[in-house]
Amino acid sequence: MRGLVRGLVLWLLLGMVASAPGLAQPGAGAVVSSTPPAPAPLSQKIAVWRFDALGIEPELVARLEALFRSELERLVATPMPSRREMERKISGELAQCTGEDKCLAAIGKRVDVDVVVAGSVGALGDNYLLNIKVVEVATARQLRRITTEPLRGTPDDLIDSVRVAAYRLLAPEQVHGSIAILSDLIGGEVLVDGKRVGTTPLPAPVTRLEPGAHVVRVAARGYSPFEEQVEVRFQKTTRVEVRLVADPSAPAPVVTKVKPAPRSWYTRPWALAAIGAGAVLAGALVGYELGHVDRRCANCNAGGWGAPFP
Repeated sequence: MRGLVRGLVLWLLLGMVASAPGLAQPGAGAVVSSTPPAPAPLSQKIAVWRFDALGIEPELVARLEALFRSELERLVATPMPSRREMERKISGELAQCTGEDKCLAAIGKRVDVDVVVAGSVGALGDNYLLNIKVVEVATARQLRRITTEPLRGTPDDLIDSVRVAAYRLLAPEQVHGSIAILSDLIGGEVLVDGKRVGTTPLPAPVTRLEPGAHVVRVAARGYSPFEEQVEVRFQKTTRVEVRLVADPSAPAPVVTKVKPAPRSWYTRPWALAAIGAGAVLAGALVGYELGHVDRRCANCNAGGWGAPFP
């Protein structure tokens, strides 16, 4: 009898656990990696000759040259010769070099590098001009040259232009910025410059965009499309918050009736009733067993169990 009671109670407990809602194994979540791999450093040995000042304070040009050097240091694998080391090894006529390709190549041979960078910073009224070039030492040939459009603003505004120039000269593939498109809407189509980049919410910023103006568009059914021109800056992430407004002229969404999934046997009414009845039966059996023990104890006498009553 006790074995029967234990079996009924165990069956009841298992049925209650199986019918409890929300006890499901979580699915494996997708992992999205938004960190691009670090670019490989440049294998070329690079030296920077001086930047000449044209109609501008030499102190400002010296600051820009130091900034340019520090940016190149982040790109190269081999440490660059310092300004002091360059001045110590370059003397005589070479020290008077003003940026001609042949004398820059000769300077490069003196300091044992592959390419030499030189340039000038000029002022024309309220505008500034950057002129920077790269010369190959082995051939005394100009590899690349950058001349900016006239730049307006304070001298500090030249800093970004100098940083971009360093990368455009020697690592143009790394000249880009990013846009982080933020939206709580689910399923909105996102386009940047007319190209589809995904649906909202985007798991990561849109990367590898050229610095400058880009058009962001987000469209979703039932909403007026969002469109905005965004300025992307070099090595910066521009944040764009997208809030779509419901379109009153849009047709009402079509409601499709979905047949509910079949219910498990242990969630049906008859199963729950059976579980309840089992609980009542188990309780009755336990009560009967305890009462039967009490009666047998009441009939105990000195003769032991089952002896005839006096």
